[in-house]
Order: sequence, then C-alpha cells, then structure tokens
Amino acid sequence: MGTQTPNRTQDRQEPNAAIRVSGLTKRFGSVQALAGVEFSVAPGEFFGLLGPNGAGKTTTIRILTGLSRPDEGAISINEMDCRANPKAAQRMIGVVPDESNLYPELTGYQNLCFCGALYGMKKQEREARASELLETFGLSHAAHRLFAGYSKGMKRRLTIAAGMVHSPDILFLDEPTTGIDVASARQIRQLIQNLHEQGTTILLTTHYIEEAERLCERIAFIVNGRIIKTDKLENLLAPVRGRHILRIAAHPLSDGIVQRLRKEFGELEFVKLGNDALQVQSNNPLSIGPMVRFFEEQNVVVTEARKIQPSLEDVFVETTGIEAQLLRQDGRQRGMKGGAK
Repeated sequence: MGTQTPNRTQDRQEPNAAIRVSGLTKRFGSVQALAGVEFSVAPGEFFGLLGPNGAGKTTTIRILTGLSRPDEGAISINEMDCRANPKAAQRMIGVVPDESNLYPELTGYQNLCFCGALYGMKKQEREARASELLETFGLSHAAHRLFAGYSKGMKRRLTIAAGMVHSPDILFLDEPTTGIDVASARQIRQLIQNLHEQGTTILLTTHYIEEAERLCERIAFIVNGRIIKTDKLENLLAPVRGRHILRIAAHPLSDGIVQRLRKEFGELEFVKLGNDALQVQSNNPLSIGPMVRFFEEQNVVVTEARKIQPSLEDVFVETTGIEAQLLRQDGRQRGMKGGAK
C-alpha cells in the first residue's frame, strides 16, 4: 500500500518549460479539488496525468486551458503567464475536452472550418487545413456528413482534429479514449503518437494505466488533488524490474485460504485481487507446482495460473494504495455516462 506522500525529488521544473504549474489550488465549496499541484512539461514532451475519477485531472486541464480559475497558483505556457495573458496563452494551445464541444448540426468539414475561423484563420487557409486534417484523421469519407451521425470513435477523432486546426505547439487531451470501442481507441492512440512524433507537446489525462504506459514519456500520479509521484516511465518501472509475479485464479478463495498460503510460503508476497484471484510476488523465480498442490489439498480449484511481466500498474498500486481495478471501474462508469464526471 502507498503512503501517498508527495515525491518532490522528481517534480523537476524545466528551465524552458512548455507548461509550468506551481502551487495550483482549487476548491468547490467544501471539496478540495486541487491542493498545491506542481509539475512542468518540456517542449516536445509527452506528459501524462494518471489517476482515478475525481482525482483532479479534468480540473487541472480546465484551469490550464482557461476554462476555470484557480484559487491560488501560477501557470505559464511557453513562459507566458496564463493568468495575466489568458487569451494570448490560449492561442498557443489545442484542447480536446473529455466531452465533444463540436456542433451536431454541422458537418465534419464545417465544424473544422468554424473552429479555424474562431482562431482568426482566413477562409482559404482554414478550408485547406480542414481538408488536410480530415485526411490525416481518416475522416475524408465523412467530411460532408453531419457530426450527429458520426460514431463515438469518429467523434473523438474529429474533436482531436478540431483541437489541432490552428497547428498549436501544445495539445491538451482529457481522457481521449473513454467510452469508445477498442479498435477506435487504438486508432486514436496511434494518431496521438504521430502528433507527438511530429514535435507536438502533449499533456494527457487518463485513468487507463496501460494507455499512460504505452504513450507517455513522463507520468504524474494524481490522487485526491495532489501529485503523489512524478518521474520518467523508465524510472517508475525500475523498482519492479527483476520482480517475478504470478496471477492465480481459483475458487473458492477465502481470506482463510490466503492466510494459510502466507504461512506455508512465508518468503512470498500474496495480494488478493477480488473474490477469485490472487497475485504472488517474489524477487526470485516462482515455481507454480507447489502452490497448485497446496490448493488441491485445500479443495480449491485452480482455473488459471500464469506468470506476468511487472508493469506500471504494480508501481501505481504500491505508490498510491489504489487498486487498479478501481480505475478500470471508473472507466466503465464514465463510458456508460458518455464521459460525464
């Protein structure tokens, strides 16, 4: 279990940061949404805010993009004070909110042209840019179809395209793959990765551990409005490299069985994962046979036993004390509600 003590040693402040946040605080009535959030993002970096629903991810994004005002704290975009020059800062960023802000009565092409007009782009420029983005995001075939008729995955892709219409250096993505099917999520992750490879600075919020691990170069764990730990992905994974992990599915798996396991195999660490699953950890290679025989003697049926590679999930659980299945549950709930908080 994690102690939830903020890790200040890795909250580095870039000398020429694309995004710099210091002492960000926000309350909604009696609720402390953010409590002294601090981090910075280097130009061209892919930075992730990883945490459960209600951790403060969307509140942070809304403040950074000028949609909400902090109670305290300093924010800068490309070294420009966002609180002193909010409009100028907003022109340097692209924003993809957790819910689409495009117009259902307009076509995909019309939506992009309208967004271009909001940024002061000339007619010829915005029309060319709209066509280019529709091609890049695989939506040319639906360019003149009403946005209301798009699938969820298509809507997310067009919303990302709209955030890029003015070619910003910095892109904010708030839960971009929540509530869409697996194939569409894979497409969107690839598009996001392509944007990053082209030099775009990206700040991504997500509760999907696998998504953060796959895309981000540096990750901040955020829980209850506080940054608990920030570091490069390879540094976060370093403590679990070399660890051996075994996942066992068995029934019935009572607390008493787990206690007897711990007594029988005292050199191993056992973590119960729900009613019928168990994780076994060791710094030495694990042998499945003795544990399977133990379960047979206890009249417990083992339905699956597999070795797994340690991942960011293990680091997140140890650091924050939040079980990974709670994040997955948040994702399912947000998906059913169309991404609503």
